[in-house]
Amino acid sequence: MINIFHIMIGLLLLGLGRRLFWLFVGCVGFVAGLQMAQLYLGLQPVWMIWAIALLFGLVGAVLAMFFQTLAIGLGGFAAGSTITAYIATMLGYAAIPSIIFTGGIAGAILLFATFDWALIGLSSVAGSTLIVQSLHVTPPAEMVLYALLIVAGAVFQATMLRSKRIATQ
Repeated sequence: MINIFHIMIGLLLLGLGRRLFWLFVGCVGFVAGLQMAQLYLGLQPVWMIWAIALLFGLVGAVLAMFFQTLAIGLGGFAAGSTITAYIATMLGYAAIPSIIFTGGIAGAILLFATFDWALIGLSSVAGSTLIVQSLHVTPPAEMVLYALLIVAGAVFQATMLRSKRIATQ
């Protein structure tokens, strides 16, 4: 069940991460909440883990709608830390808090500095991460699929951004 949600959220982030900023922050908040609850709460009932994840996602989406600047920082931090943890694990390193925190800070700074392009990049990588994690393919296929999904999501969103900018000129 979690894999289906990860794939659905991943596809939404791949295609609409920049366009629907609140959705990006809400989805990333949900996934970060789910991962944190599973990591730190361990053997709690499934409903409790899902409730915590949903709470993180809703808080993220509401913040994105009403407090965009704060949400940019939190969304960038959540995406950066999630991506860093996955890449560290994929490369055989432990996802220790200092690595996760550093990735979160880098994600927040990147999102503030170049909002549209960073959002396209972060949402493409975050969406690809969720999809690839859920498919359980061999490591070589995983890396190829990961790269292809990132490129496809970035190209799709960049094309949408470009067509929007052309339409407003």
